[in-house]
Amino acid sequence: MKRSEFIRQLSSAFIAFHIPVAFGKLPRTFNKKFKIGLIADLHQDIMHDGQNRLEVFLKSVEAERPDAIMQLGDFAYPSEKNQHIINRFNQAHANALHVIGNHDTDNGHTKEACIRVWGMPARYYTKTLNGIKLIVLDGNDKGSPTHKGGYPAFIGAEQANWLKSELEKTEDPVVIISHQPLAGPAAIDNAKEIQDILSPAASKILLAINGHTHIDTAVTLGGITYVHINSASYFWAGKKYKHNSYAEAVHKDHPWIAYTFPYQTSLFTFLEVDPMTSSIKILGKKSHWQGDSPASLGYKENNLTVGNEVIPRITARNIHKQTAKIPS
Repeated sequence: MKRSEFIRQLSSAFIAFHIPVAFGKLPRTFNKKFKIGLIADLHQDIMHDGQNRLEVFLKSVEAERPDAIMQLGDFAYPSEKNQHIINRFNQAHANALHVIGNHDTDNGHTKEACIRVWGMPARYYTKTLNGIKLIVLDGNDKGSPTHKGGYPAFIGAEQANWLKSELEKTEDPVVIISHQPLAGPAAIDNAKEIQDILSPAASKILLAINGHTHIDTAVTLGGITYVHINSASYFWAGKKYKHNSYAEAVHKDHPWIAYTFPYQTSLFTFLEVDPMTSSIKILGKKSHWQGDSPASLGYKENNLTVGNEVIPRITARNIHKQTAKIPS
């Protein structure tokens, strides 16, 4: 896809969030644009067309030429069956980065397998590119004292202490990345604890991003904006709203799709940070519902609003910063 074609698909509305980062006070290492391609919740093992959705993203990667690409979890089981799609992602860019989602360890798969098969340095890690430090977290820790069943959504003490140390010692601007949200709907069990670690470093943190929720929203707390990146594939419907969106043969081979509201086309985005214009942009992308929409089936769950958070869209967000020149 050509850049001009991609731009025409961007959402026209930009939503501004003000975060207290004075770009001019950041270190000289941050002196050039940074761009990363982001795709979340592909769910190759649920969708019949996961590889096609990934290919659309990778074509835009070729046009946009980002400094890195990242999948934000719930990508593809680390199995021999999925090796082709894992290789396709990893070979598409020299900096192909991964986040472990809660569903990536379904069906007996493990975090260790994700690390090995996907080619991750560790289950949580840092990566510095163009003077920006990416801090990638694993929100799948066990041991939450308030766990009420289902998948773990927690960051344990070892990882929390590591996060605090990384924030204290770095002089680089930071982007916090996780699968499960650290704020907003469906946040991890100890969200307040992690927010209390992040907020004192708000002057260093550009924003935090997550997947997992399959919604389009953002919330600002403690001087940090937390952006939920929508799924590449669908919004989860659940048993109550089970329905067919594709031909019977598709649903026979991929029965879990009936529990979703699929998007007609792949959703993904590019995060751009420019120190010279003191701006952060999340590029928008729109799709449409495949088959019945949540509104047509009367979806009302989890305090989410159809047409607001529940929407086949990634909203374009233009985060303006204090204008200041990088020191010479």
